[in-house]
Amino acid sequence: MLQEAEAAPAEQMSEKEKLIRSVIDEIRPNLRRDGGDCELVEICGNKVMVRLTGACVLCKLSSATLEGIQARLVEKLGEFVRLVPVAGAQARPMAPARH
Repeated sequence: MLQEAEAAPAEQMSEKEKLIRSVIDEIRPNLRRDGGDCELVEICGNKVMVRLTGACVLCKLSSATLEGIQARLVEKLGEFVRLVPVAGAQARPMAPARH
C-alpha cells in the first residue's frame, strides 16, 4: 500500500504511478475551478484508489467525473484499471510527486 508516509520520491516512482499522477494532474484544474479536487490514495495492482474532495463530494456528476478519469487512465496506461473512490478519512492521500 502506497500512502503518504510510504510514498517514494519522484525518481523512485514506477512508470505506472507517474502516468496515473499525470492524468490526475491533467483534470485537476477543471475540478478546482468548480471547487473540488481528486487525490491519489493508493495503487494496488489494477485498482487505483482516489478520493474526491471539496465540491466533488456532493456533486451529482461525480460518477461521470470518475468514469472520465478511468477512461483516460486506460488510454494512457494501455491496460485496464479500475478507479475506486474512497470516502472521507479512511486512508491518507499519497504524497504528491516532487518535481
